[in-house]
Amino acid sequence: MPPLHLPEPPTQATIAQARVHLAVLTESSRALEHRILDARDALARLLEERQAAIRDMERELAAIEDSVALTKAYVSPIKRLPHELLRHIFLFAFDDCPWSPWVLAAVCLLWRKVALAMPYIWSKIRLVTTQASSAETIRLWLERSGRTVPLDVEIILKSPSVHTSLVDGLARRRYLSVPHTAGDPWLPGGGGGGGGGGGGGGGGGGGWVTPPPLVHTAAAAPGNTAVHLQIGGAHPTVHVVPVQAAVVANDGGPGPAPPPSPPHTHEWEMPPLMPSERTTPLAQQRLRKNMHWGHIAFYYLVEQMHRWERFVFRFDKQFASIGALKSIEGDAPLLREFEISCVDPAFYGDWKWLPSAPVNAHFDIGNLRTLTLQHVPFKWSSPMLRNLRHLHLRSLPTVHIALDRILHIVSANPQLESLALHFTSPNQPVLPLAPVTLSELRSLSLGGHYLLATLLDSLLLPALNTLVLDVEARDPIEETVSALLARSGTPPLTRLSLSYGAAAGLHPGFYWGAAAGVASWHFLGELDHLAALQVGSVPLEPLIAALSAPDEENGQDRWVCPRLVTLAMRGCHAHGDGVAKLVQMVEARNPDVAGAGGAGGGGGGGAGMAIGGVTPARLRHLELYDCTALGPDVTKWLKTRIEEVVCTEPSFEGRYYMVDPHHW
Repeated sequence: MPPLHLPEPPTQATIAQARVHLAVLTESSRALEHRILDARDALARLLEERQAAIRDMERELAAIEDSVALTKAYVSPIKRLPHELLRHIFLFAFDDCPWSPWVLAAVCLLWRKVALAMPYIWSKIRLVTTQASSAETIRLWLERSGRTVPLDVEIILKSPSVHTSLVDGLARRRYLSVPHTAGDPWLPGGGGGGGGGGGGGGGGGGGWVTPPPLVHTAAAAPGNTAVHLQIGGAHPTVHVVPVQAAVVANDGGPGPAPPPSPPHTHEWEMPPLMPSERTTPLAQQRLRKNMHWGHIAFYYLVEQMHRWERFVFRFDKQFASIGALKSIEGDAPLLREFEISCVDPAFYGDWKWLPSAPVNAHFDIGNLRTLTLQHVPFKWSSPMLRNLRHLHLRSLPTVHIALDRILHIVSANPQLESLALHFTSPNQPVLPLAPVTLSELRSLSLGGHYLLATLLDSLLLPALNTLVLDVEARDPIEETVSALLARSGTPPLTRLSLSYGAAAGLHPGFYWGAAAGVASWHFLGELDHLAALQVGSVPLEPLIAALSAPDEENGQDRWVCPRLVTLAMRGCHAHGDGVAKLVQMVEARNPDVAGAGGAGGGGGGGAGMAIGGVTPARLRHLELYDCTALGPDVTKWLKTRIEEVVCTEPSFEGRYYMVDPHHW
């Protein structure tokens, strides 16, 4: 509509004309607005129709793609693989990873049926769990293992916030040339160095990885070696790890449906044992459930005790249903290895269970060869403590066994190959200590009260190659060690550890200071085969002088420990020229005749100086924990001469270490 030209000033006639024109414009505007709304509605209907058509086509495309995938899977070579070969492949996967059946059974219906028809691949139970998790996983694992297959059980029960108070103490490390990861204290290969006790105690424990916190992401972080197994449930992502697993239920098909897997919680942390003011009814319900975890789990496990071939149960602290361990009693004709271990000592009464069975009890455990009991009750006269090959005992603080009865435990196992004893408060012997010969013992570890050192005076060990002494220092120990070696025919000792674990604060002296108690290092001259030496809480200079090149100062005419390749010291404080003597010792044993300078590649250069026709081996590994402040220059120089160097400066506020609970 063309604009209206009105004269100025307005008159009555022009004002009336303008009002008529305004009414026309208003009506036209309303008409256009309605037309726009109609057009928009038409466009929305058209868009919705087209979007609906697109969604229909997308659904049709998805169905076609599924059909294509199924058809490709049907014509793939793996579908033509005979079931016998598929089972053979499953066996390979099982040998490499004991919890692989949970993954294999979740791939497809065929693989699930094949996996569930193979009881053998379900015979190794590897479970890291908490009381907040369901014990039904154990039941399901046992059901799938059949009724006759021997069982290899290894369960770790964790409590929250273990060792977290010690983490801050690690921040004081400054000069660290080799990453020194403590790892999980229970998992093989993850603990700190210096543990004794020899072999046998941890055999057959492959397949463990350290479980990280659960995350709700589909892809694992780069470099992670730990995996969680969780398939199905509210979050259908896959985290592969040996914890309680849940697999998808059977989706139909011929034959009976396999039993469904139990649901799995997404939380590692267990609720507090004591309800707080803010405790919800759900938390109280979970608390009541946690109190019965042990009773439920061990009800299923003890039912299959006749199939146990290896049974390992480890827990870090006392838990609500620990009384369920008392149900471990009965025949176990296949049992070869048995372990119940707790990190923290507690106070228990007498338990009527297998390790505390009376001397006249008759249980079929004739095949038992490896026994480990740590911080749990046992009796020295139990039939379980007989005819063993590997024996590791760590008593409770409230246990007071006479020394002659401890020696009786040793003499009742004449074929021992490794022996580790740690008694905090033994009593004086009642009967005289008779000599005991262990002709096959290769590894001996004693820790705790100073009275245990007197056991060495009653032992004859012709095959000994590892000796670990973490007893409380009262008298010099070198004469006892020398007498043991001389009495045993000078066996080829390759590893010697003196108060190395006690210096870390793991075995604090109950009555006396926990130090090596060495007055003279001349006895090292008798250890020509020694390859690893670990010492704690002794002066640094005398030890370093004894290991240095022979001269008039140390009064030696030949190399001491010429085959030494590993030297570890903890809490060995230096006075005066201790650092200089350390450098001189390394220079003598690891000379840099090739001129390696400071160009890295530690360990380069030639052999040490030959004296008396003997050339010492080069040091390969050096550890200095809380000994002396070396400084970055000395640490850098050591790294050019030795392949692995781990140094920590001394801390005067206190010592805190992430230590291995299996260290003896």
